Amino acid sequence: MTPLTKFRAVVKREYVQRVRSRMFVIVTVGAPLMFALFTVVPILIAGIKTGGPTRVAVVDESGRMYARVRDSLTNAQASRDEDDDEEEVPKAAQGTMNQNSRARMEQMTKAAAQSYQVEEVPAGGLGLGELKAQLDERVRRDELDAYLVLPRDVLAGGETEFYTRNVSDVFTRGQVRNALVRAVRDARLDERGVGPDVMRAVNQPVRLKASKAGGGGEADRGQGFFLVFGAGFLIYLTILMYGQVVLGAVIEEKETRIAEILFSSIRPFTLMTGKLVGVSLVALTQFAIWGLAFVGLGAYLAAGGASIAIPQVPPSVYAYVVLFFLMGYFIYATLYALVGSMVTTSQEGGQLAMPIIMLLVVGFYLAFPVIRSPNSSFAVWVSLVPFFAPITMLIRIVSQEPPLWQILLSLCIGFATVAALLWLAGRVYRVGMLMYGKRATIPEMLKWVRQP
Repeated sequence: MTPLTKFRAVVKREYVQRVRSRMFVIVTVGAPLMFALFTVVPILIAGIKTGGPTRVAVVDESGRMYARVRDSLTNAQASRDEDDDEEEVPKAAQGTMNQNSRARMEQMTKAAAQSYQVEEVPAGGLGLGELKAQLDERVRRDELDAYLVLPRDVLAGGETEFYTRNVSDVFTRGQVRNALVRAVRDARLDERGVGPDVMRAVNQPVRLKASKAGGGGEADRGQGFFLVFGAGFLIYLTILMYGQVVLGAVIEEKETRIAEILFSSIRPFTLMTGKLVGVSLVALTQFAIWGLAFVGLGAYLAAGGASIAIPQVPPSVYAYVVLFFLMGYFIYATLYALVGSMVTTSQEGGQLAMPIIMLLVVGFYLAFPVIRSPNSSFAVWVSLVPFFAPITMLIRIVSQEPPLWQILLSLCIGFATVAALLWLAGRVYRVGMLMYGKRATIPEMLKWVRQP
C-alpha cells in the first residue's frame, strides 16, 4: 500500500467510526436543542403569567405625583415598546446578541413585563409611620403586593421608598423604577412649561444611516461585524467540542500500547495526520448538518411569511469567512495534536490545552482596537499573526478592507503555520508514542525534533 492509500485508510476509519457512533447522533440532535433550552426557553418561561396584576399602593406626600405614577405604571409595557428603537439594532445581529447574557436579561425583562393595579392611599390625618404600618399589615394579609412612598421633595431629588413582599423580584423592581423615572421626568418638564406635545417631540429618536464612503451608498447596519464574531465563535465552539477529541485520537494508541504494531506498517506522521483530518471531517460534517438545518428552517419560516434577515455583505466576505474559519480551526486543532504528541494521557493533555483556548480568546479582545483603527500598524501586525488572524483579519475586511496582498499574506502565513505545526507534531509523535510513564519535557521534545 502506498503512503497515500494508508493515509486515506486512517482518515476513513476515524471518520466512519465516529460518525456512526451514538454520541455523534446525540450531539448532532441534542446540541441545537440545548442551545434553544438555554436561550429561548428562559425567555418563554419568564413570560409565563402567574397570578393577577401586581397590586401597588402609592403614598404621595407631594400631592401631585400620584396620577403620573399611576399612568406610567399602567402603561409601562407601551412606554417600553415606544422607547425601543428596533431599527437601531441590526436584525442580523440580534441572534448573535442573544448569546450575550446582558441581552438575554433584557429580553427576559421584557417578557416578564406585567400589568399593575395601582391605588392611592391618602394620609387621612395619619403620620407616615402609621401609614406604613397599615400598609405592611395589608401586605401580610395579601391585599397588596407592594407600596411606594413618594416624599414631598420627590421632584427635587428626594429619595422614594419601595416596599415589596418579594425583594428578590428584580423585574418588578426595575419596572417600577423605570415608570417612576418617566413620571418624575415628565413632571419636571411640565413644571417648566414644557407640554406633552413638546415632550414627545423632544424625545423623538434620531435615526442614523451609516454607509461606507465610496461604496455606492449602501447602508451598513453592522451585519458584517456580527458575521465575523459569529465565525470566531464557531471556531471557539468547534475547538471546545472537538479539541479533546483530536487530543484523544492522537494519543489513543499510546494509551493502548499498540503503537509498536501500527508503526511496523504505517509511518507515524501518516497515522497522526490521518487521525487529525478524520476527526476534523467529523467536526465539519456536524456543523454542515447544523448549517443546512438552519438554512432549511429559515426557508420554511420565509415561506410562511416571516422576515429573515441575511447579512448584506459582498460575496467575497463569505469566501473569506470560510477560508479563515478553516485556517483557524486547523491551526488550533493541530496545536491539540502537538500537545497530544507530548503527553501520555488525555488528562495531562487537558491540562496543557488551556493555553490554546486562551490564544483564541485573546484574538477576540484584540478585535476591539482593530475595529477602531483597522489600518493602523498594530492592526496590520496582529492580523498577520496566524493565531489571531481568523478574528482580526476578518474584522479588518468587513470594516475597511485592507490591500489584497495583506489578506493573501495572512492566509499563506496561517496555512504555512498549519503545515509547520503538523511537521513539528509528527517529529514529536514518532518518538513520544513509544514513551510511557512521563510527559515529555521541552528539552526532550527539541531533541526529538532534531533527530533524523
